[in-house]
This record gives sequence, structure tokens and C-alpha cells, in this order.
Amino acid sequence: MTAVEFGLLGAIEARVDGQQIELGHARQRHVLAALLVDADRLVPIADLAARIWGEQTPHSGLTPLYGYLSRLRQVLAPAERSVRIVRQPGGYMAAVNPANVDLHRFRQLMARARSTDEPTRAMDLFHEALALWRGEPFASFDNPWFNSQRVALLRERESAEFDLRDLRLRCGQHAEVLTEVSGAFEADPMNERVAGQLMLALYRQGQSAEALTCYDRMRSRLAEELGVPPSPQLQRLYQRILEADPELVPTAPPAGDERAPAVQARAWSAPALLPPSVPDFTGRMAEVASLCKHLTDDWGSSSVTTIVGMGGIGKTALSVYVAQNTAASYTDGQLWANLRGASDTPAKSTDVLARFLRALGVPDRAIPADPDERMETYRTLVNGRKILIVLDDAAAEEQVRPLLPGTPTCAVVITSRTRLIGLEGAHRIDLDVFATDEAIDLFTQIVGEDRVTPELSAATEIVELCGGLPLAVRIAGARLAARPAWRLAHLAEMLSDERRRLDQLSAGDLAVRASLALSYRGLDELPRRLFRLLGLFSAPDFPPWLASVLLECPVHEATEHAEALVDAQLLAASGTDAAGQYRYRFHDLVRLFAAERAAEEETEESRIRALEQGTGGWLGLAERMSALVPGPCFAPIASPAPRPPTDHLLGDFRPEWAANWFDAERGALLSTVRQACRLGMTDFAWDLAQRMEKYFDVRGMYTDWIALNTQVMALCQESGNALGEAVMLRGLIDVTTWADVAHEDAMARQYDESLKLREMFTELGVPQGVADAALMGSWSLTANAAYTDAITLADEALRLATECGHLGGQARAELSLALAHFENRDVLVAIGHADNALVKARELGNTRCIATALQFAGIGHRVIGDFEGSKQMLDESLELSRSSRDYYTEVLTLLALARLYFNTGDPEARPTAEAAISLSRDYNMSHHLGEALEILGSIEIADGHPAKAIPYLEESVALWRTRGWHSFHATALTSLGKAYTDIDPEAARNAFRAAHDLFVQVGNVEQAAEAAKLAGQCD
Repeated sequence: MTAVEFGLLGAIEARVDGQQIELGHARQRHVLAALLVDADRLVPIADLAARIWGEQTPHSGLTPLYGYLSRLRQVLAPAERSVRIVRQPGGYMAAVNPANVDLHRFRQLMARARSTDEPTRAMDLFHEALALWRGEPFASFDNPWFNSQRVALLRERESAEFDLRDLRLRCGQHAEVLTEVSGAFEADPMNERVAGQLMLALYRQGQSAEALTCYDRMRSRLAEELGVPPSPQLQRLYQRILEADPELVPTAPPAGDERAPAVQARAWSAPALLPPSVPDFTGRMAEVASLCKHLTDDWGSSSVTTIVGMGGIGKTALSVYVAQNTAASYTDGQLWANLRGASDTPAKSTDVLARFLRALGVPDRAIPADPDERMETYRTLVNGRKILIVLDDAAAEEQVRPLLPGTPTCAVVITSRTRLIGLEGAHRIDLDVFATDEAIDLFTQIVGEDRVTPELSAATEIVELCGGLPLAVRIAGARLAARPAWRLAHLAEMLSDERRRLDQLSAGDLAVRASLALSYRGLDELPRRLFRLLGLFSAPDFPPWLASVLLECPVHEATEHAEALVDAQLLAASGTDAAGQYRYRFHDLVRLFAAERAAEEETEESRIRALEQGTGGWLGLAERMSALVPGPCFAPIASPAPRPPTDHLLGDFRPEWAANWFDAERGALLSTVRQACRLGMTDFAWDLAQRMEKYFDVRGMYTDWIALNTQVMALCQESGNALGEAVMLRGLIDVTTWADVAHEDAMARQYDESLKLREMFTELGVPQGVADAALMGSWSLTANAAYTDAITLADEALRLATECGHLGGQARAELSLALAHFENRDVLVAIGHADNALVKARELGNTRCIATALQFAGIGHRVIGDFEGSKQMLDESLELSRSSRDYYTEVLTLLALARLYFNTGDPEARPTAEAAISLSRDYNMSHHLGEALEILGSIEIADGHPAKAIPYLEESVALWRTRGWHSFHATALTSLGKAYTDIDPEAARNAFRAAHDLFVQVGNVEQAAEAAKLAGQCD
């Protein structure tokens, strides 16, 4: 595989197989850097633009950005297996291993250095990390986002240098550090951490007086300039130097290891209650680094840390691992207690205090009986000491509070299934499931690399079926470790059965079901019932209103019950979605457990009602929102599926947020439709799928659209639901005609299928559906130059749509008439129909329809020479399509603008055509791509670069051959002939002749004659 490396810590650069490649001009490098800062993560398009331009977006909008992205793809093409610029819904992503970007490599090395307990290894990692820096990052970029990134990165580098010096001092390298830290103190005389390092290095060099003088200088400077005393840490170091504390002087290192840290024996017998660390602990690199730093470097910032997560997530393993790795920093000992918070008998705080007091040397007879006195004795004993206290599996704040020390010199780590939000000032770490690579690492530690490597795909399937839950992964690994004859694929097959998966995840005293049952038993009745009913749905996440329709209570009340599940770690809150709704999600294994409880504790009638209520809730809302989304103006045709009342579910939701609602619910809606298919809920399935079509179209999600309609149509055919079949076929005809390149002569195919659709809707007695089908046929006839028949069919559709009040059909009929007259060169008549369509579209309020009508009118005014009027209409069309993120219409408008710019000699023609190409490729819009390539090829010819034009035009011709739109095909062939004229006359002649035949077929006598003339000049 081609090796690729990116450098951000200095000048922006990229190397492929060790060779630096040219990344283009500065703005293009800005775009790459803005993506690489979030390598392998989606950057929303609005955020990307803000990173490049701040609030000063170019007058041409995002068009230049699409051009930069297109050119970056070309630049990085030699390494496309290692890095790709990927378009995803909502934004772009640099799909690259973060370790191949020096910024992320630096952070990874830092995390490893801070988490290792081997000082020599840690120093090597620090040095390796700092060696990646080649200069100041983003030095040539001056905008708010890059400036803030630069400042943050320089702070990270400074922190790394500080940490490395601390480590070198602990390892006895004070002589070498002294010179370095002296210079740092002169450069930053107000930095107390530098001052502390300098004081310690001076003291260890036998320069006690100089160390004390350094402190006096710092104290005076802080008092004079800030009016504050030195920090408690620096004051304590000063006091220890005054007292000649022997622990400040490291002992001689062991023989053979000059850098090994000294271990100073302590006179005080400190408690050491920590349990042993899990031998095969793995993963959690970021959390380990954060905790280790917090426990070793940040004393006084927050002495209490809570680690929160569901049962089996690895809270105890993480807390013990980190405690063991930072224990050396807590010279007065470590205390640990299992509070049994998830059990039926949580530990009493008074009993835990008694244990701690005994560990601290208090005889049994001296332990106070009164709880308050016991707490006071404990806090008195630990006051001023450096003790690490780990409280595992806490039930609630009241159980923990008596165990908290009253001194900032101690640190407390608490694990809990509840969020303990009542602990003021606590630093909280929320644990999520393992990523696949982390889960594989743990699985391999348990099972053995010799078994995992040959069956890596089966191992990946196992950890994914475990949902990345560490307890489940550990159990699966333990089962295999105890059964050396089993193949990994055998266990994967056993786990793939959802009905038995929890049965399989049990080994010895470890069981996922038992762990979850502890949390479930602690719930009140209504949260327990909500838990069961939610488990019936396969949606990956869901908003609070789902709980409301299931419990049939107000949203605020249902939300309280959902939050009780979150507090019990049986449900996860996944933040605010694109529609401003809170969302919740199940872990896969928790959902299986909830479904088990529903099967055991709910009646069949109750389960069916819950499924209909929830699915009907999504349908009712989707029906409302679909009417507000711009997109194809097909007639909405309702199924008899029941919907619960939905008016109260979304509160103050605004109509312009409708597409955002679909963004937020997309995953849930797809899952719900597929679940309805599995359960035979046919009316729910096709009606929900229909409501998503406009959204799919606006967002360019054609693959999802095709897959969903195909699946649902098969269900309708199987169950004999003719209305659902017709509605699904209507959407499939539309999407496969305009976005699918798998069909030859797409226009002819659309005509044949539209005849079938007209017949189906006629038999069903649905005139609005008949009108929609007729318009599809009219469009196809226009593409095949049957203009008279196309006009007749569009007139029939207009009549049907008018009679049944189908306003969207009326607007589309006027557009079909405009198109047929345009192609037949009746331009003024066409403009009149475009104007009629615009009136209907504005009445309908559909921005897609308005923008399209403006396009048609703008194209017509360009043809008659009214360039100013054309530009005004097309600009309005572009603004409308971008405001609703309607990429399909945006590209069509860009094409019209590119032709206008080309005709008027405007240099904006090229970037506009390039932007259209980029979007067309991103969203698989083959019709649009064919036209955009022809325009760019024509621009290259006009600029005197026919050789550059040929690849664009060859691709355009190939696309039009599949589209079956003869006039566009002929135009592309003519341009291709012009590109070949001086390069390959025979190829040029063949292109012109083919264009001539097509122009004759569509009745364009003038263009046919021109093509024949050009072909003759090639002889």
C-alpha cells in the first residue's frame, strides 16, 4: 500500500512514499489542513467554510470550496488507498489513519508517554513526540480558527516540554535540566511550574540558597504584578527546601541504568489497599492519559473524579489501572473500597469509614461510634497527606460524601452507574463502549494472537456482536480461551442469534444479563415499563416523544422516566440532534435485555399496541414534515395506518426546520421502516418510505432511496398491497432515472415504466397519481424528440392535476410543457410556461419547485439574449437551493450559470463548472455530471487546451449514451469533435457524424447542418 504522511506541525506538507507532493496554492492547503485537524472525522460543510473564511464567505458562496476539494482529490489520487477526501451527508472528511498526520501522532505519543509506568520508555516517547515539530503550526494562516488552533497546539507542546522535564527530574537528571530550565525561567518568569522545576534542580545541585532566592523573586513578582501569593504547591516545595527534606534528593540509580528513577524509603507505613490491576487491561488510551495527568499534575484543580458508565463498561478496571499507575505520586498511601452500589445491599458509609480508619492505624477501640465523629477522625488523619482514595461502584451522593477528605492534597476516584451530579466540582469521565480496534485488542489478549490473526474477520464480528462492551468481550474471550478446539467463527455464529445472545455471554461468575438485571431491579415501575417497551424498537436512537407516545403521557413526564433510565445507565443520552431534540440510545445488549423483559412481562396485545403507537408516531410526524421539505412535487398519498396525535410532540418546532428533523431522524426512520417490513406492517412501511422521498432527493441520498423503496415494494407485492406498490414504484422510477447509471437509455426505460404506473393508478382510482405518471412519460418523450406527444401528455397531466387540486402536479406540468417547447426551440412559449410554473410553485411554497422554475426562466432569458435577467433569476434559484441544502437543484442552477458565464466570457465559468462536477460526483447525479463535463470541456477548448478537454468530453459522451437524452448527447459529441479536430481528425469526423445523426433525429436542422459541415472539414 502507498505510504502517505501529512505534516501540520510546521509548514503544511504531504509525502507519498517519502516524496513530498505539491498541494497547490495557499487556500487549497488551508482546506486540507482544516480537514486533517479532524482526520477521519466528518467536518460539517458550514464548519469547513468557517475554518477557511471565518465570517467572510466569498460572494460566490461555497463554489470555490468545491473546486478546492475537487483539486485536492486529484492531488492525493496517487495515495487514494491511504487517504481520500470523502463527501458524506452534511460535510466532508479526510479519510486517513490519524497516525499518518503528525499532529495526531504527536498526541498519541504524548498519551502513551503519560500512561506508561516505565520512565525510560516515557522519556523516549516524549522525545519522539517533540521531534515531530518542524516549526510553528499554521504560521502562514491568519484567521480566527487557525489562530486558535495554533495557540492550542503551542500550549500542548509547552505542556509536553514541562512533563518531560518533570520526568527527567524524577529520574535524577537535574544537572542536565538545570541549564534548560534556567533559560525557560528567564523567558517566562511568571510561570510557577518552571519556577518549581528550577528550584528543585538548583537544590539537587547543592545550590539551596539560589533555589530559595528563585522563590523569593517569584513571590515578589507575583505580589507586585498580580497581587497574589505563590501557589500552595510552590509554597510547599519552598518549605521542604528550607527543611532540607531528604525525599527531595534522589538516591543513586541502580547499576546499569543511569536514568532509572530513585525510590526513597518512607518512614511512615502507608495503607496500600488497591486491588491488583487487570493483567490484560487494554484500550482507554485517552481516558488513561487524562486521568493520569489529572491525578499527577492537577492537584488542587478538582480533587474528585467520577468515572461513570453502564454495567460492564470497564469502570473498575480503568480506575484500578490508573490508581496503580499513579500510586507512586501518593506517598502517604492508597485506600480502596467496593461500595456495592448496584447490589441489593450497598455498603454503609460508616462501615467503610471504619475500614479506612483501621488501615490508617486507628485501633478498633479508638474508632468513634458516632457517624459524624468517625467522619471527622478520618478527615483529621488524612489532612495534609497525599493519599489516593478509590471508591468503586457508588450508589448515590449521600453514600459517598462522608468518605470525601477535606484536604486538596488527597485525590478521590469514584466509579458509578449513576452520574452523581450532586457532587459539586467533581471532574466526570463518561465511559462509552470500546471502538472495534480496542475491543479486538482486549479479545486478542484473552484468546491469543495465534487464534485471532487467522480468523480476524470472525473476531471482528464477535466484538461487534458484543457491542464493544468490555464485559461482553471479556466473557466471549474467556469462553474461547476455555475451549481451544472451538473456531472463532463458531462462537460468532452462536452470538448472531439475537434470541440466545445473552445466554452465550456467560462464563464463570461473569454474565452480562446478571449485570444488567442489577440496574433494572433498582428502577421504579413506570421507568421499568418504559424500558421494556423501548426494547421493542430497533431504531438506533430516539427522541423523548417516543417515550411519550408509548406511555401515553405528556412529553415532560415521559422525559423524566427516560432520564431515570439514563441515571441507571440502561439508556444513554446521545446529545442534541439536528432538530434540537434530545436523543437517547440503547447499547445493543441492553436492548436485547429490554426486549427479553418485554416478552416476559408484557402481553402480546400490549406489545402490538406499543409498536403501532411508536411507528405511527414517526409516520405522523414524517407526514407533517414531508409537506414542508422542498423536493419533487409528487402527490402525497396516505395509507390507512393509524397515527397517534402528534401536534403536541415537538413543542415550538418551526416549519423551516423540517429537513433538519429528517436529518435527525434518518437512522431511526430507516430502521423503523425495515422493522415494519420484518413484522408485516405493510401500510406503515410504504407510507413512511414515501414520506422520506423528498428528503432523500434534497440531500442526494439516492442509494438509501433506491434500497428502501425496493425493499418495501417487494413487501407490497408479496402482501398484495397495490396502492403501496404503486407509490413505491413512482419513487423508484424517479430516482433510478436521474441518479442511477446502471440502465441503458434511461429515458426510454422511464417512459415504459411510466405507462405501467399510469395503468396502476388508473385502476386504483387515484387521479393525482395518474398525473404524476403522465408527467414522467412527457419528460421521456421530450428526451426522445417526440415533442408533440410530450406536449399532449403534459396537457393531460395538467388537466388531471387541476381537477383533483394537485397543485404540485400543476407546477410540474407547466415545467414539462416549458421543457418540451424549449427542446423544440419555441423559446418564447417555453418562457411563458416557465412563468406559469413559477406562479404555481410560489403558491405551493416548495423551494425546489420555485428554484427549478427560476432555472427554466433564466435559461430561456439567456437564449433570447437577456443576460442580466437570466443572471438575476439564476442567482435567486441558487440562493434558494443552497438555503435548503438541495444539492440536486443547486447543481442544475450551477450548470445554467456556467453556460451563462461561458457565453458572456466571464472567468467564473470554470470554477462554477468544476463545482457542479464535484457535487455531481459526490451525489452520483449522472445526468448533471454529463452536462457539467461537456461545459468544462468546452471551456478548455475555448482557452486553447483541446487535449485537456478530451477526457472530460469522452466521459460526458459515455454518460449521455446511457441517459438517452439525444439533444444533450449530440451537443457533447459536437464538442468532442472540436477537441479532436487538430489532434485526431478521424476521431473528430466520427464524433461530428454521430452528432449529425442525433441532431437529425431530434429535428434540429441547423445543428445537424453545422455538424455535417464540421465533419466535412476533417476530410
